[in-house]
Amino acid sequence: MDPPEKPQKTQESIELPVAPDGGYSWFILVSCFFVFGLTFGVVKSFGVFYVEIHQYFETTAAGTSWITSITVATIHIAAPIASALSARFSHRSVVFMGGLICSAAVGLGSLARNLTELYITVGFLNGFGYALTWTPTVTMLGMYFEKRRPMANALASAGECILTFSLTPLFQLLIDSFSWRGALLILGGLQLHLCVCGMLLRPLRTLRHAHKVREEEGSPLKKGLDETKLNFRVESELNIMEMSDQETINVEVPDETSSLTKNSTRNPKSCKLRTGIQNYVDYTLITNGRFMVYSMFGVFAALGFFAPSLFLVPYARSKGIKEYQAAALMSISAVLDLFGRVFFGWVANLRLIKTVQQLTVTVILLGTVLLLCPLASTFSQLVAFSAAHGLVYGATVAIHITVLPEIVGVEKLGSALGFFMLIRSSGGLLGPPIAGFFIDKMDNYGTGFLMSGVALIVSALFLLILHQMSRRDQGTVTATNNDQK
Repeated sequence: MDPPEKPQKTQESIELPVAPDGGYSWFILVSCFFVFGLTFGVVKSFGVFYVEIHQYFETTAAGTSWITSITVATIHIAAPIASALSARFSHRSVVFMGGLICSAAVGLGSLARNLTELYITVGFLNGFGYALTWTPTVTMLGMYFEKRRPMANALASAGECILTFSLTPLFQLLIDSFSWRGALLILGGLQLHLCVCGMLLRPLRTLRHAHKVREEEGSPLKKGLDETKLNFRVESELNIMEMSDQETINVEVPDETSSLTKNSTRNPKSCKLRTGIQNYVDYTLITNGRFMVYSMFGVFAALGFFAPSLFLVPYARSKGIKEYQAAALMSISAVLDLFGRVFFGWVANLRLIKTVQQLTVTVILLGTVLLLCPLASTFSQLVAFSAAHGLVYGATVAIHITVLPEIVGVEKLGSALGFFMLIRSSGGLLGPPIAGFFIDKMDNYGTGFLMSGVALIVSALFLLILHQMSRRDQGTVTATNNDQK
């Protein structure tokens, strides 16, 4: 009787991809630029719609703010789903589908007969489409840029500023010409451009070269092994901690015979489920203390990020400012926001100080500016506030995503971004309604800005904790290296 054949393995030497930092990377940046604009740029411009919908349905400030709140929360909650779908299929197809969902959702929202239907369409469905477009595109940008990543993130996020600058007066003009329903219908057509952004996302090659070393003669390696799937298997099975430009790793990929042999000695269902989940979502991130602290920063920052842009136009209108002057405040904020993102992204790229330290300073400044907002009552004072808020807001958002790959590594950016957005969703969901609650109780839009400012100051405390954890970890590594010497 012949002895049973030993499991056969194929050993591959895989060189992980090097971020080009140029070439086709600029097309990825252009795609991300417009995705930022057609997602968060539209969210920031929605304050113009807020006034009209609030008057049309004769509801409370908190009730109307739930539309934006549900949108923002859904973007965050659905981010891990978008990451998993991108791993299972492709970034390009997921973004394309997200663009179709956004367009259809806003188009249906123009037919809404009550606030509940707006919650479902413009809120939930539109937010889900935004998640499918924004998350994969930002992930691809992080893959294509390494040395220039802070600057690339700043330039891409500038799309949010430029389109906010353009869309706010445009929405006001469309509302005056076609009512808020007609303006929403036109917005739905505009969001079809997200599909074009998706088509620009060409996959970054995951294999530079590979050679195979057979231990025994046997069946060839399954030819259908997709490059993207293999990349995620490398990430999940080996739990790579760092990736350098020229790093080479050996990965053993068992063939079908080996897989059957292993499954006969283990619980096949549990192994398959665990491996399948890890291929698409790295849930081990919840054990990373620094990542969780940074996620708590995201929760409190989200409480203060979105309410000011939603209530700036209504606040100005409540002070007697005319419609187009109130809309112009958002455009002024967007111009300074753009400058803040580009300039402070460039500063972060110089690596003069640690990115976490720079982020801490900008978050504290942003909270302070919001706390001073209720002192502004005239148009000139509101212009000064809008300019200051836009500048410091841009300085903050230009680098807050850049910190994430520094914490978990670029190879885990997709999963980390999804989990970060999921955890931050509670802040995005509750921020505008909490601000609206205080506005309804105090009958003063200024209280919404006070709430946002306090939330941002609290979020800065978590950045200080993160900085201390990083210093402690760095000291531990240095001490270990000295002992080994």
